[in-house]
Amino acid sequence: MVRTIREQVDTIFREDPAAKSVLEILLCYPGLHAILLHRLAHWLFVRNVPLLPRVISQFSRWMTGIEIHPGATIGRRFFIDHGMGVVIGETAEIGNDVLLYQGVTLGGTGKEKGKRHPSLGNNVVVGTGAKVLGNIFIGDHTKIGAGSVVIHPVPPHSTVVGIPGRVVRRAAQEEEQLEHGKLPDPQRDELDELKRRIRELEEHVRALADAASIRTNHS
Repeated sequence: MVRTIREQVDTIFREDPAAKSVLEILLCYPGLHAILLHRLAHWLFVRNVPLLPRVISQFSRWMTGIEIHPGATIGRRFFIDHGMGVVIGETAEIGNDVLLYQGVTLGGTGKEKGKRHPSLGNNVVVGTGAKVLGNIFIGDHTKIGAGSVVIHPVPPHSTVVGIPGRVVRRAAQEEEQLEHGKLPDPQRDELDELKRRIRELEEHVRALADAASIRTNHS
């Protein structure tokens, strides 16, 4: 447990420039509290201890605003930044070095049984308010933009944005971070292309009208 806490603290120092001291992290980071309580609840859950894992999960939700079902499997160096409103379902599986921002949901799509929540690979970043739904796999080193709704599998080294989420960029190697202000916007790009075509059509119509006017004046 001491090694786990030390590793989590080191992860927060790496991911959050606002972290100033170990004491501050231990006292003031709900994401740390939530993951440590989940480790305990999950340990009890996989040993078929009745009720207590859910009680611990609900206590964690009340204390941190983060809801993680005890059945969820979470890898090492997991970090929830700010954390309020994060929901992680029972059959979710999360790899190592994953970063979630506030308001993220790793949820299901209905009342199906069995594996019904997403699996995230290693080094995945999920932006603020994004929803990843259903039994889908998100590949390693993928970045999901804020507010996106992802319902289909995503290959590794991808950037996903939009509703529904679409892959707008694939990199040959890992990018350093998810820059929310510089994400591609496919809807905006399509509108810009539509506006360009409208301008071209307007210019073409004006040219035809001018040509018709000249012919009329000459006749």
